[in-house]
Amino acid sequence: MWKRKTMLLFCSLILVFMAACSGGAGGGTKESGNHAENTPAATNSTENGGNESTGEEGTSGTPDMDFDMGGRTIKWVSWYDESIKEDNPDNIKKKENLDALMQKHNFKMEYVVVDYGEYQNKVTASLVAGEPLGDIIRVARPWMIPTLVNQGLFSPVDEYTKNEKVFIQQYTNEYSQFEGRGYGFRTGINGASGGIFYNRTLMNQLGLKPLQEYVNEDNWNWDTFTQVAKEANKDTNNDGKLDTWGLASASLLVPAMASNEANLVIEDKQNLEDPKTLEVLNFLSQLATEAVARPTEGGDWTEPGQFFRQGNTLMVAGQDYEMDAFKKDMPNHEVGFLPFPKGPSAAQYHSSNTIPNYLTIPSAVEHPEQLVYLYEKINDIDSIYDYPKQASLETLFSNEDDINNAKMAGESIKVIDTNNGYPSMPFYEFTGELMEGVSVSTVVEKYKEPFQASIDEIWKK
Repeated sequence: MWKRKTMLLFCSLILVFMAACSGGAGGGTKESGNHAENTPAATNSTENGGNESTGEEGTSGTPDMDFDMGGRTIKWVSWYDESIKEDNPDNIKKKENLDALMQKHNFKMEYVVVDYGEYQNKVTASLVAGEPLGDIIRVARPWMIPTLVNQGLFSPVDEYTKNEKVFIQQYTNEYSQFEGRGYGFRTGINGASGGIFYNRTLMNQLGLKPLQEYVNEDNWNWDTFTQVAKEANKDTNNDGKLDTWGLASASLLVPAMASNEANLVIEDKQNLEDPKTLEVLNFLSQLATEAVARPTEGGDWTEPGQFFRQGNTLMVAGQDYEMDAFKKDMPNHEVGFLPFPKGPSAAQYHSSNTIPNYLTIPSAVEHPEQLVYLYEKINDIDSIYDYPKQASLETLFSNEDDINNAKMAGESIKVIDTNNGYPSMPFYEFTGELMEGVSVSTVVEKYKEPFQASIDEIWKK
């Protein structure tokens, strides 16, 4: 039962997150301001200098280039329409930049949309055949690394993405890294801010310390999180049964891994015995064995959210874009947002992502430097917003603390490798046994070899 529920929950959240963090060149409601988030390197700077040719590439922007593309049509391929929508001042400026670039460099831009259900297979087949579907192709990390990159099917782009005003450095230098080179690029925002939604109304009714104070004190960590969850587990009507709970679900492996700067896989090796990973597993084991979270009632993957909506559960883990639904479904409750609590080995708050996606240039396409340059110049604007996700967060949240927490939570998004990249990894079995209270040492010993086998299968060891 746990395997089916966990799989449904994980797969559904993945699909929601893929849609939510799929930003486009269109800025304000896509990569520059909707349901995804930025790294510190991506925050808007008032310094430009991109048009001042210094003869060098640097964080201030690539010097102007002079080339003629001979009327070529650049095909930009994605699972959604990435054309620039002139729906805010930032996007209007980006569209003006594109129009000017098309005239100057003699090219046209065509946006090609491929259905998501067929996307991976079609893109992969075209790359292997040496006839890529497009010149610029959005790809998810697990689809290309290591297999397709190892076949030389993508051009590295890290030497062209030094402009920190435009390019999110984490996408090139971390998420799309393979053997020391970066193969992906992206602008604007990084992904959704993951954290903890909490019911302020219930918190006040229970007389709990305001949860925001833990953040203000820099004391929001696994210990205080667990303490708060236990304090909210109460029998308020004295009938011998709990009727309020502190935590909707203890199934928190991915966000907990990110919050402790850990991962299940490091390059081509399983990482279950790493001290940071063991800290995560012991934390989850404590939540399970001490019955900290509200017990399941046999529901499906939506159960934690439904528990929270009932108004009798204090906290639930989620992504910032879920706030709209909570506000609609809980009109009599004030909902707040906190970053996911820090793990003992972490220096800051982190959100998580299991399938980062970014733009790539197939190696069969000539002059990748020109394509990345055009993308840079389209997006090199002085934004009207103070930070890339301002419009979205100020729409989602009305409380200033919640806005600041969501900003903070999204400043670093850690990629956690799961069965999305390693299909035969027994991820759900592993998670399920932890939730059943099986000891960490037993679980690690049982699954470290199957994890490694699933990794070797992909890395062709």
